[in-house]
Amino acid sequence: MDSTIFSILLLDGMTNGAVYALLGLATVLVFSVTRVIFIPQGEFVAYGALTLAIFQTGQVPGTVWLLLIMAVLAAVLDARQSWLHQHDAAQALKAGLRTLAVPAALSLMAAWAAPQNFPLLVQAGLTVAIVTSFGPLGYRLAYQSLADASALVLLIVSVGVHFAMTGLGLLFFGAEGFRNPSFWDMRVNLAGLTIKGQAIIIFLVSLALIVLLWQFFARTLYGKALQATAVNRLGARLMGISTIGAGQATFAMAALIGALSGLLIGPTTTVFYDSGFLIGLKGFVAAVMGGLQSYPLAAIGALFVGLVEAFGSFWASAFKEVIVFTLVLPILLWRSLADGHAEEH
Repeated sequence: MDSTIFSILLLDGMTNGAVYALLGLATVLVFSVTRVIFIPQGEFVAYGALTLAIFQTGQVPGTVWLLLIMAVLAAVLDARQSWLHQHDAAQALKAGLRTLAVPAALSLMAAWAAPQNFPLLVQAGLTVAIVTSFGPLGYRLAYQSLADASALVLLIVSVGVHFAMTGLGLLFFGAEGFRNPSFWDMRVNLAGLTIKGQAIIIFLVSLALIVLLWQFFARTLYGKALQATAVNRLGARLMGISTIGAGQATFAMAALIGALSGLLIGPTTTVFYDSGFLIGLKGFVAAVMGGLQSYPLAAIGALFVGLVEAFGSFWASAFKEVIVFTLVLPILLWRSLADGHAEEH
């Protein structure tokens, strides 16, 4: 291996690591607030990349209709819940319409905009809005009624949601992969190494989100209130913190991060309907390195995962996934020995 190959592998590893950092941050975010180990995080990545790819063809993505169906189901549940609590038909109708309004508007806008062939940035913004909306709706339909369940039950639900989203991805996008156009075609030659503009965008977006999330939970009152729901849900409710609102806001942020990750990774690799699973698992390995609670450590772990994957693909390309996922075993052992154990009640 000469210095040129080393530099290429280093850049490739850091670029992939930046994307894994975003997914690791989203995993830490969801777990620190809701205690959910969110396995389907990678599906948001695939949905983001593939929804944009379908917009590029001038067609309406299947995710638009899925969003509308999920919104209708969530609206019915919210209307029913409001009726059971207040026995007021008008209030129940308002609760349902409140849940349905934004997703329905997005669906109609997407159906109108798809054949118009708007510029890439407009399609990307619409994609982010659609995929982000899956977050709170997914929480409402799959997790909200089980918010006080054990972490094991929530993990089982996450596995089920993952399989459902993967199957729907095959239905919406087919088995063929897509690669999106780059958002920035500039190339910079640095010491004989060519750095693409897309890689620069990935680094900048990843760094900005890492800093923003870290400061949000460390410095702001609302961020600390979100974390309080995971530490003591009953205490948080007694202090006036809406645990339902906290869960929906957290899943919305996780879906936003996933959608942005899909847009960032789409121009660098071909994305298939099931590509999100492996990408999400690598983000999970990074989150485990941070103990599922530290954003900086998760980011550092993600860069390490990206570098191991890049150099592993050079030395043993057939075993690069095995090498990456084997990393989690000594990390879990070390965490198990170093951290105290507490039973969950």
